[in-house]
Amino acid sequence: MWPDLIQKAKYGGLDAIETYIFWNRHEPVRGEYNFSENLDFIKFFQLIQEAGLYVIMRIGPYVCAEWNYGGFPLWLHNIPGIELRTDNPIYKNEMQIFTTKIVNMTKEANLFASQGGPIILAQIENEYGDIMWNYKDAGKAYVKWCAQMALSQNIGVPWIMCQQPDAPQPIINTCNGYYCRNFKPNNPKSPKMFTENWIGWFQKWGERVPHRSAEDSAYSVARFFQDGGVLNNYIMYHGGTNFGRTSGGPYITTSYDYDAPIDEYGNLNQPKWGHLKHLHSAIKLCENVLTSYSARNDTDLGNGITLTTYTNSTGARFCFLSNNDANKDANIDLHSDGKYFVPAWSVSVLNGCNKEIFNTAKVNSQTSIMVKKSDDKSSTKLTWEWKMEPKKDTMHGKGNIKAHQLLEQKELTLDASDYLWYMTSVDINDTSIWSNATLRVYTMGHTLHGYVNRRYIGYQFSQWGNKFTYEKKISLKNGTNIITLLSATVGLANYGAWFDEIKTGIPGGPVQLIGNNNVTMDLSTNPWSYKVGLNGERKHLYDLQPHVSVSWNNNSSYIPIGKPMTWYKSEFKSPLGTNPVVVDLQGLGKGHAWVNGHSIGRYWPSMITDANGCSNTCDYRGNYVKEKCNTNCGSPSQRWYHVPRSFLNDHMNTLVLFEEIGGNPQSVQFQTVTTGTICANVYEGSQLELSCQNGQVISQIQFASFGNPEGQCGSFKIGSWEATNSQDVLEVACIGKTNCGFTVTKEVFGVTLSTMSVNNNNNNNNNNNNIARLAVQVTC
Repeated sequence: MWPDLIQKAKYGGLDAIETYIFWNRHEPVRGEYNFSENLDFIKFFQLIQEAGLYVIMRIGPYVCAEWNYGGFPLWLHNIPGIELRTDNPIYKNEMQIFTTKIVNMTKEANLFASQGGPIILAQIENEYGDIMWNYKDAGKAYVKWCAQMALSQNIGVPWIMCQQPDAPQPIINTCNGYYCRNFKPNNPKSPKMFTENWIGWFQKWGERVPHRSAEDSAYSVARFFQDGGVLNNYIMYHGGTNFGRTSGGPYITTSYDYDAPIDEYGNLNQPKWGHLKHLHSAIKLCENVLTSYSARNDTDLGNGITLTTYTNSTGARFCFLSNNDANKDANIDLHSDGKYFVPAWSVSVLNGCNKEIFNTAKVNSQTSIMVKKSDDKSSTKLTWEWKMEPKKDTMHGKGNIKAHQLLEQKELTLDASDYLWYMTSVDINDTSIWSNATLRVYTMGHTLHGYVNRRYIGYQFSQWGNKFTYEKKISLKNGTNIITLLSATVGLANYGAWFDEIKTGIPGGPVQLIGNNNVTMDLSTNPWSYKVGLNGERKHLYDLQPHVSVSWNNNSSYIPIGKPMTWYKSEFKSPLGTNPVVVDLQGLGKGHAWVNGHSIGRYWPSMITDANGCSNTCDYRGNYVKEKCNTNCGSPSQRWYHVPRSFLNDHMNTLVLFEEIGGNPQSVQFQTVTTGTICANVYEGSQLELSCQNGQVISQIQFASFGNPEGQCGSFKIGSWEATNSQDVLEVACIGKTNCGFTVTKEVFGVTLSTMSVNNNNNNNNNNNNIARLAVQVTC
């Protein structure tokens, strides 16, 4: 997907692509590196350079990124005496070794701008200033060391530190957030940089899907440049998918769509992508003024209205006219420079300070409503083979690690698996006390399954990925009773002071048995056995290679439904065409999925979001928060899972599921993501641009009205007047084409000023109502 994504970013008006370097992916075992295939960041940078773009390299090596363990490899945690992200010589040594490794590889490929390469900036550490106070003087010393270590690499381009107000010179401190217009660098000679403009937000299991409007996204960018900004970077411009077990949190979903301009599957997220593209074009139209101005003047026009004028030495001007009131629209008279309607919470970009070429609240880009469809190949009902997770060893309490205490999970798994078995036994000689007992486990999360004497007693999980108490009724027999617990993580913590010390599993417990009359037996210091991972993982049941010792049940008359710890396997044909592919896992509970041996991530469609807090409308005005403009209430947190076409064979493919809590695979199906409906609501004088993605053509004009149409996409209606030939004009221009467009003018529709005057005689109190618009809705 790299070349396609890079080209879409370039076409969207980007100049550079910023990316992380993930330590845990490149050095999963201490001293053993992996830079192959999708981990070949050198190739990625070279592709960016070939496309004519620049690179901002974020080495970190702590990256956060809602990534498992913040991008740190787990082996770091187990080095004796280490403390991460502080003035600790053991950690600093490992950090320097990895940073130097990455820098040297980059130098050898001549990729720094000082060598003629595309990399113009490099980042060390990440948002440390937000939590540095927790580390006190050791934190301050660590920041100074980071700067010195970075500068000693001699890369020939500037180093940056984001959210680091005390970044030592010449390190440039930068801003992250939804808005950075008020940010000021700690050095007056440093450029004002917005290194993370949070264009949306991430999602956790159980949470609604967050959205940030195109209008507010553009407002944030325009206000930043109005107030002297020089670099704006989107987090994320493309978020993609957390394949494998890479999502952190805990409880970060497999999808990392982020409501980014390019969506998870690589499609353009319209209107956001197009609206920002138009903003980029408007700003670049006068970049010669913005990059070489001799004077910048802010004029307060009252009521939250600010006019900012940039003037260069030749007298050329460029203006931003902002309305920062979150409720009131404004009609502004700049006298000889014209009159402007500026909606609430918006910025107008004025070329020459006398012609509006863009307004952040006036969206002329198309809105694309994407749909998921099945073709004849992929809609065929899947035939399933299945196999129960082999548990004979763990049901008998057999593990390969032993201790007289309850150990922390990640210290044993080293992130090789989400799963850790805890096993112990207890001798009972009085069933009158223990025949109707309770097993109580205090666990640090995230999910826990229990077995007593090989009988499954149930599953519980933490609602938000933190500690919880597992309680189940059990019956113990006379003699030896075997208690088996399976603890599962759903992504390791990735953010906060000492996040690396947050415990998982059942460290210390306690694990208790509560009998009749509240008789309590504490098993915490019992002899415990441990086993990392599932036997199915060890046997690579998800691999395509046949395993002599593995047999699958293929009796089509019986498929286990609702049975925990079940592996399912099915073959399917690749969906036709080039549209992105997803698999609908509706009906399943929680687990992990693989296609042709490639992990497509964790799934949890049984985790349902809150039924409240969503709306069909989204008011872009006012400061954005992640609870604003949510969708997907009362539905699975994530139902569809991305299957890149690079994972697929031309003909037959294999899907393998590990179902942890019990589900029904019979509704699983493969679909493609395609453009269903396109809408646009274009102001007179602006360009109509309609495009069906991935080779589709416009097949029908469902609605077209040039005049003062009302409503929104899906509910457009004719206003008080319209050009009667609106439908005909659109059909001639667009039907049968993959894309079409033209400048929307009265002349195109044969409308005269006198006609507009007659039809607008009741709407002359608002400058905006006197601007004609073209509303269009088409199908692809």
